[in-house]
Amino acid sequence: MSAIRVVRGAPDDCELAALVAVLSLSAVRPPEPTPRPSVWGDPSWRGRDVRPAVGAWRLSGLPH
Repeated sequence: MSAIRVVRGAPDDCELAALVAVLSLSAVRPPEPTPRPSVWGDPSWRGRDVRPAVGAWRLSGLPH
């Protein structure tokens, strides 16, 4: 972490601690969300009776 230098004024210890806390929190990035598992790899779909239906090809491209 880089050094913090006060250019103007004279902050007390509480103000300086608040500034350091805010600056340290702004440097932390939130974790990247984990991708949702694909339905194609879901084992619960095995053994189901899959029958073609009207418009099924359209529905297969929609997100679940």
